[in-house]
Amino acid sequence: MATILVSDPLSERGLEILRSGGHEVAYRPGVKGDDLRAAIAPAEALIVRSGTRVTAELLAAAPALRLVGRAGVGVDNIDVAAAEARGVRVLTAAEGSTVTVAEHTFALLLALVRRIPWAHASTTAGKWERSAFQGQELAGKTLGLVGVGRIGQAVARRAAAFEMRVIGYDPRRDFEGAEWLPMDEVLAQADVLSVHVPLMEDTRGLLGRAAFAAMRTGVYVINTARGGLIDEQALLEALESGQVAGAALDVFEHEPPAGSPLLAHPRVISTPHIGASTREAQEKVSTIIAEKVVSALAKG
Repeated sequence: MATILVSDPLSERGLEILRSGGHEVAYRPGVKGDDLRAAIAPAEALIVRSGTRVTAELLAAAPALRLVGRAGVGVDNIDVAAAEARGVRVLTAAEGSTVTVAEHTFALLLALVRRIPWAHASTTAGKWERSAFQGQELAGKTLGLVGVGRIGQAVARRAAAFEMRVIGYDPRRDFEGAEWLPMDEVLAQADVLSVHVPLMEDTRGLLGRAAFAAMRTGVYVINTARGGLIDEQALLEALESGQVAGAALDVFEHEPPAGSPLLAHPRVISTPHIGASTREAQEKVSTIIAEKVVSALAKG
C-alpha cells in the first residue's frame, strides 16, 4: 500500500481506482504552501493537474516520492529534470483530452472565419448588420499544422471533413492526415495556422516576427497548445499590419493575461485555457492517470 497525495481536483471515478488498488489517498485539492509541503512529506505518489507547481523545492520535501502523475497533457508545471534527478517518474494522461482539444480548436477556427462573436455582440446589442460580418469558407483553404502528434492528427481529420487541404510540420514524419512539409513551407502556404507542440526551450517563441513575416498575408492563427509558443508582441504587430487577419487564443504566456492588448483587439478571440475543459475529457484524464499510477506502483 502506498500513500497518494492528490493536490488538484480529480473525478470520483479516478479516486475510486486509486483506493481500489489498496492505496491510502489524501485528497487535498487546492492545498498550497506549507500545507502542501507537509502533505507531500509521506507521499509515494502525487497526482496534479495544472494548479500545483511541482518544483525542485517541493520534490525535496517529499523523500518517499516515486511518481508524479499529471491528469492532463503538458508537464510545464512540473520540473521534470529535478524529478528525474531524484528518481521520480513523471506520467501524463495526454490521450484523455485529444478529442476535446481538437474540437475546441475547430470551434475557435469556425468562430474566427465566420466572425461569430462579433456578429453575436452586434445582434444582441439590437443591431442587424448583415453586410458587416462577411466571413470565409474553409473548403478549399489550406490548414497548416505546426506539430502533428495526437491532437494535430485529430484536427487534421476534422479539417478533411471540411474539405480543407492539410499540411504539417513535425520533427517526426510518420503521421497521418497531413502532407509533411518543411516548417518554412507550412508557414508560406497556410491560410490557417494551428499550433500543437509542447512548450520547451526550443519551442518558446516559435512563432515570432520572422515566422509571421514568412506567412501569407491574411493568415488566421490558432493556439490551443501553450501560450509561450507565440511571441505575443510579434502577433500584435502582425495583426496591426494586416499580415494576420485574425487570431484565436485559448492560451497566453502569462495566465490570466491581465492588461494584454490582445484581449481587446477587434480581430482576436480569447478563451480562458478551456481547450480540455469538457466533462468527458476531465473524466478521461482522471481515470487514465489513476490507472497509470496504480499500475506503476504495482510494478514497482
